[in-house]
Amino acid sequence: MNVVEASGLGKRYGGTWALRECTLEIPAGRVAALVGPNGAGKTTLLNVSVGLSMPSAGAVTVLDGRRAGSPAALDQIAFVAQDTPLYKNLSVADMIYVTRSLNRRFDQPYAKARLAELAIPLRRKAGKLSGGQQAQLALTLALARRPRLLILDEPVAMLDPVARHDFMATVLAAVSADGVSVLLSSHVLTELERVAGYLVLLSRGRVRLAGEVDDLLATHGQASLEELAMAHLRETLPTVTR
Repeated sequence: MNVVEASGLGKRYGGTWALRECTLEIPAGRVAALVGPNGAGKTTLLNVSVGLSMPSAGAVTVLDGRRAGSPAALDQIAFVAQDTPLYKNLSVADMIYVTRSLNRRFDQPYAKARLAELAIPLRRKAGKLSGGQQAQLALTLALARRPRLLILDEPVAMLDPVARHDFMATVLAAVSADGVSVLLSSHVLTELERVAGYLVLLSRGRVRLAGEVDDLLATHGQASLEELAMAHLRETLPTVTR
């Protein structure tokens, strides 16, 4: 089963194509890393896959053929956008209540137990938590929905190394324990090296590389994920002449 399938996918904002002719298949049961420079189209691809934005060309389906943004898809996808969006003036307990009220399926005992393990007080306002705690709260609320697909947009960009490690450890535990498929975008390639089993490289709105990380590294003779990504990104840079 594929958790995301795109065929000729394009998204245009005015006269600018943020995505163009993107065709890819992301298999289930993986932590799939979506990498590329700023402006590559990573957030646009995630937003279209979730259904927050409609494609201008082509098509995208999720979870083995469900239309992106359809009720059948949304019920099984959890999405954490950039900057861990939370209601900063609400307490952690209120965030649990709001999320439970807005979703058909929500495992409240799991959410409270996990926050207790992380020593995140239920009475504290979300805006008063540290950056790492806010990221963990957003992730906990997403996982408590018991999704089949977890989509994370730059989840660790603003976190310190310890908080990044703890966050990604939680993601890996969810994959192992619950079989959750994960698609995440990130600039922190060194962190992805440890967790990603599948890679999608975007540059200038197009898919430049996609496949199993081990196969790509072996085929391209690269020692690390960062070296592989940089080698292909250099190929897409415009040639500068004097």
